[in-house]
Amino acid sequence: MKKKILRNIEWGILVCTILLIAIGLLALFSSTQNSNYEEFNKQIMWLAISIPIIVITICIDYDFLAKLSPAIYIVSLGLLVAVLYTAPINGATSWFSVGPFTVQPSEFAKIAIVLFLASIIVKLQKKDKEEINRFWKLGIAILVVALPVVLIIKQPDYGTALAFLFAIIFMLFTAGIRKRYILVAALLVVILVPIAYFFVLPDHAKARIDVYLNPNIDPRGAGYNIIQSKLAIGAGKVFGMGLLKGNQTQLGYLYPKTTDFIFAVIGEELGFVMAGTVILLYVVLITKAIKVAKTAKDDLGSYIAIGISGIFFFHMIENIGMTMGLLPITGIPLPFVSYGGSSLLTNLILIAILLNISGRRQRTLFVE
Repeated sequence: MKKKILRNIEWGILVCTILLIAIGLLALFSSTQNSNYEEFNKQIMWLAISIPIIVITICIDYDFLAKLSPAIYIVSLGLLVAVLYTAPINGATSWFSVGPFTVQPSEFAKIAIVLFLASIIVKLQKKDKEEINRFWKLGIAILVVALPVVLIIKQPDYGTALAFLFAIIFMLFTAGIRKRYILVAALLVVILVPIAYFFVLPDHAKARIDVYLNPNIDPRGAGYNIIQSKLAIGAGKVFGMGLLKGNQTQLGYLYPKTTDFIFAVIGEELGFVMAGTVILLYVVLITKAIKVAKTAKDDLGSYIAIGISGIFFFHMIENIGMTMGLLPITGIPLPFVSYGGSSLLTNLILIAILLNISGRRQRTLFVE
């Protein structure tokens, strides 16, 4: 049975992931040479920790993981509440400090929410798939995501909160939500966005939107990072300035160069060719993840896979878009490439779940 599962696995997903990690490590090696490669070494350590967890996740049937999801979801909510009482780091209470490391519970909550929401949707559709369009059942699905989203906004971490919203959008669309709900949601966004801007968002969030619209209104303050990022990407031209030779990267103008703006490091030092390769790898990865959702053996697998696709899609679009000045800065990391132990481990577990689902695509594998 294990051999059959290995044959069915969508190996292209794993290949894309490995290549993205390799490019990320190359960029981290270059961008941390002035700090004794501290973050580079930590990323290697987190990668080593992730490998056995990936293998275990692939081996455990995702049906079993879904059965555990209510408990995982509750624990995640508890951690999201607890982290609000920690000391702020860079103005946000998003991390637990564990010795020399920091752990971000909102990253691990992605796993819990995708698994739990998928299992909830399946239960709501037990009699008929149209059941998801009952108002109260749709409300239950939305509430499952709304609770952690509110807690994450409280940190505040608007970027991660948006990742959860993309996951539920992808999952509900796949579940067959009616067009009228989509139109109502779109109308609410149009109405609520300006209200949120004027009456809800804190000053620093408004400043990011203002700078996105015109970075030159505060070139030495809020607009500084995006201006330096665009300069770095432009300076790289086709083949880049060379590893360890980027001006913005090596002279300290680009910040934070190991997390939010790692794509700018790649663009500056390795050029358009490598930056374009990164984008292409994400497109292939997400396309194959959607294929896993379409070919899964059951609805549960489809919903989990499409939810993961939504998370990766948002992270790719937002991170690359913000480094190029096309979208507002939200502090979203680039999966597998940016530095971050919690992010790397979470994303690799999500990849393992995709491989898990793809390996079990044939129902005959489970016939006794």
